[in-house]
Amino acid sequence: MQENNSIGIVAPQIAHFSAPLKLKSGESLPQFDLVYETYGTLNADKSNAVIICHALSGNHHVAGKYQESDKYPGWWDNLIGPNKPLDTNRFFVIGLNNLGGCHGSSGPASINPATNKPWGSTFPILTVEDWVDSQARLLDYLGITQLAAVIGGSLGGMQALQWTIAYPERVRYALIIAAAPNLTAQNMAFNEVARQAIITDPEFHGGDYYAHGVVPRRGLRIARMLGHITYLSDDAMGEKFGRKLKDTIKYSFDVEFEMESYLRDQGDKFAGEFDANTYLRMTRALDYSDPALPFNGDLSAALKNVTAQFLVLSFTSDWRFSPARSREIVKALLDNERTVSYAEVTAAHGHDAFLMPDAHYHAILRTYLSNIETGCNHAK
Repeated sequence: MQENNSIGIVAPQIAHFSAPLKLKSGESLPQFDLVYETYGTLNADKSNAVIICHALSGNHHVAGKYQESDKYPGWWDNLIGPNKPLDTNRFFVIGLNNLGGCHGSSGPASINPATNKPWGSTFPILTVEDWVDSQARLLDYLGITQLAAVIGGSLGGMQALQWTIAYPERVRYALIIAAAPNLTAQNMAFNEVARQAIITDPEFHGGDYYAHGVVPRRGLRIARMLGHITYLSDDAMGEKFGRKLKDTIKYSFDVEFEMESYLRDQGDKFAGEFDANTYLRMTRALDYSDPALPFNGDLSAALKNVTAQFLVLSFTSDWRFSPARSREIVKALLDNERTVSYAEVTAAHGHDAFLMPDAHYHAILRTYLSNIETGCNHAK
């Protein structure tokens, strides 16, 4: 029996697009698939749709379970469901796996129809703009002209911002959480080290490891371990692990500390379920994302034509996407006299705080979302 605020059992769906998608790089995808899930009911005038843009390693499985025995629900299940902050009694919520992903949408491991072999290294480099364009195609497929809201954390927040720039008439509200207008040099450096760990793995084979029946597991493990360190705050690491020993000191390079064990477990798990070519493309899209670039670095000019109302939210302990970066977005919106609310949440979890069921954070989202008119008769 389902709890009264649970989505319950869900199932993914596949949308196929036979028309080519022109990419920012100049290349085109002749056809592609997007895997998605929906929660709640689309109302009669289709005015209550919300799209969730996922972060680097996210996917379409945002809420609910595929079967009762599943140990874990979707990655943002604490936020989405009946009577939760993003209330599916009111909203029709769409989660999707981005193009280039490794959870069912067309990506490097997919079959290239021209060769009948996996795309591998030949799958195009993608950008945030390309993702948003493909998401707009999905809305067309679902018959949705305008979104009540677009929501995303981290890389998902960068997509949400791009939605308001590329399709201003299709977005009424944008919730940009733990994000930034672009990456700092330090963030780009973390991404490059992670990519080099993968690319220099002997099993990478130039990105065509599928044909060799291998996986660049060592590179993926290191990439994930590095990334995971940046997602947590020093305080969170200290509280969870400190300098706790795994056992007695062995004076070796084997696992000695709890932190080492945790990082290795995270790396092993990730390497067993994520595709290396997808990781490379996701991090590259992060690097390229910069809406101010065509405007000589002027973010205010980049946001001149947005019409959505905004909630921008940051976390005090997030050093990878610091509150100062969120305030850059707020300033650019205010420069254009746009309606924007800003909240800076005190949280110890670092960048990962946007995934946590923090009561204050969720109260802010609940209040903001409850004031979005859905055009239907559900009570707020």
